[in-house]
Amino acid sequence: MSNITSPIPTSMIVPQFLGGGKIGTIEKSVPQPGPGQLLVRVHANALCGSERPQFYNGTSVTPGHEAAGTVVAAGPNTRTAPGTPGAIFLMDFCGECRSCRAGYTNQCLAKRGDMGFNRDGGYGAYELISESIFFPVDPDVSATDATLLLDVMGTGGHSIKRAKRCRDDIQSLLIPGAGPVGLGILAMAKILMGPQLPVVISDVVPYRLALAEKLGGLPVLTSERSLAEGLKHHGLGAPDVVIDAAGREDVRHECMALLAHRGVIVSVAHGGGLTIPNLYGDFVARELTLTASEYFAYGELAENYELLKANRSYLAQVITHRMGVDEIQHAFELFFAGSTGKVVIEQ
Repeated sequence: MSNITSPIPTSMIVPQFLGGGKIGTIEKSVPQPGPGQLLVRVHANALCGSERPQFYNGTSVTPGHEAAGTVVAAGPNTRTAPGTPGAIFLMDFCGECRSCRAGYTNQCLAKRGDMGFNRDGGYGAYELISESIFFPVDPDVSATDATLLLDVMGTGGHSIKRAKRCRDDIQSLLIPGAGPVGLGILAMAKILMGPQLPVVISDVVPYRLALAEKLGGLPVLTSERSLAEGLKHHGLGAPDVVIDAAGREDVRHECMALLAHRGVIVSVAHGGGLTIPNLYGDFVARELTLTASEYFAYGELAENYELLKANRSYLAQVITHRMGVDEIQHAFELFFAGSTGKVVIEQ
């Protein structure tokens, strides 16, 4: 029998992504937690560019994979008390495969689901999850601030760590793409590697570059100058590391040509390709490294939580819009128009 704190409705009205950039509503049953499961009352869920296919193509699943809220019911064989606030990890990892045992839960070999993609996610009022993907936070950390632990700090910080595994003397960083992921990478670079690290960040949207500059980035408006010209403008030469948050093949090629010797490209953005020119010539001669970074491991949340508490006001600048679930249509239109940082649906 579930441990339930207060009466929970049997049904809820949730956003339905119809396709064609339209969001309606649909009634769904509020699920009951089974063994090892928690029911979370979602209070905040941040929008993400990876939801673009759901917004434009539609889905039967309730999206939302950057959620935070409060446990309201706990199934058998759980330890989390109802009333506990926290954030929800995207990937329902198995915890038993080789990757999970080594701590690489973002590379689970027997993943049970992805919240908001093939499991109902955080734009609904209630979300059913495995207890293993819930990360508790203190009551004085708001749900909106707790969402920063996910794609902003988690994805951003993981990409920095991937770069540092490839190069131990990083003195400059270039980030193509100043959307929320790029802004998260910038913020985590400043936190993890020090505010003195020069971080050049590019985009075609002046709004996002202004926000990046507030976070300590060196902006390059690529509709007016090339990346090479932007680096020179800021008094920098070849960057040691490029962390790609743009997802465009032509930008990746431009960045590879700019890299310093022993330079590293970390691909975070999905989409686009990359052709390595003259593999046994320039690429090898300069000892370049091409690697990738996919989300982050659940185990990174504890370290990032301490960083969040120490840098909350700085990181909160990434969130530029807070809107109600009744405004979700407008929220997505605004978000995909480009002139926002992170947008959070609060309920």
